[in-house]
Amino acid sequence: MGSLDLPYVSSFKGGSETFLQNVFESILKTYLRKNPMAKTIWELVKSVDNEKISYDHFFFRTFKVDGYGIESLSSFFMDYGYKVGGRLDFPKKKVQVLWLSPPDVHVPDNGYGIGNGLLPRLVIAELLVDELSRESQEIIRKYLKPEGGKQAVLSSILGSLIWEKPTSADFNQLAKESEFAAWTLVYGYTMNHLAFAVHRLKHRFSDIKCVKEYFEEKGFELNKDGGVLKVSQDGLLLQVSAMSEKLVVEFADGVTQTVPASYIEFVERLVLPQFKDMPRDEIKEFHRREGLEQASAYHIMESTSFTA
Repeated sequence: MGSLDLPYVSSFKGGSETFLQNVFESILKTYLRKNPMAKTIWELVKSVDNEKISYDHFFFRTFKVDGYGIESLSSFFMDYGYKVGGRLDFPKKKVQVLWLSPPDVHVPDNGYGIGNGLLPRLVIAELLVDELSRESQEIIRKYLKPEGGKQAVLSSILGSLIWEKPTSADFNQLAKESEFAAWTLVYGYTMNHLAFAVHRLKHRFSDIKCVKEYFEEKGFELNKDGGVLKVSQDGLLLQVSAMSEKLVVEFADGVTQTVPASYIEFVERLVLPQFKDMPRDEIKEFHRREGLEQASAYHIMESTSFTA
């Protein structure tokens, strides 16, 4: 897999916190507007026992070609204090993933949401286009404009493609080799999914098993790939995700068909063993399991499976 030589910025620029929060709020609003089922789940979480929402991470997909890859998004957020946390490689999918930890900002003990709580981690995946067949590479490259990746954040905020709407023939041909590629060609930089931080929620939803049971009872289809509840090898990272709803997409040639859209995930990070005896009200995010889990992340990506 290719290396990720990205710039590193360690400080949060004074006076820019509100701007960064507004960027995230705009990305979130676009995501909820474009994904009705995800919005329904989001509203249910917010309404149950008057939950105050907290986010674990926001996830995006990109093409690693001509400036459209991970750096097209990460460079902006690193300018505002995000730091590289780690990376994962998925050779079978020809995908690599980078996750970024948020800048240190003062958050009240009862802080929640983007404006009053911890900023979300960022997880950005890129498809290694050069490892695809020549035919798939040609399809992707003919849509991408030179220097277009510089508009990645704006594209995510607006929910608009930087490139032209693809034809159904190109989409279906691409999907035969890589569903990741086909999904990204259709939805671009629109947020692929958000993940709630279950351990920062209150009442009923503070336990991921209760979250799982609640949404099963409500009739939502959950991702069963690798099991509905994904558990890391150390047992400290628990994840559940809903399957994407399928939305009608109209292609450039006038053909319409349903394509999986975005989805929602739930993440519970348990307290690290060395802090297990700490009083609950003293536990902070850094006392909990950090990072991602290779196997679980692989299964979670199947939430947009075209054949599910």
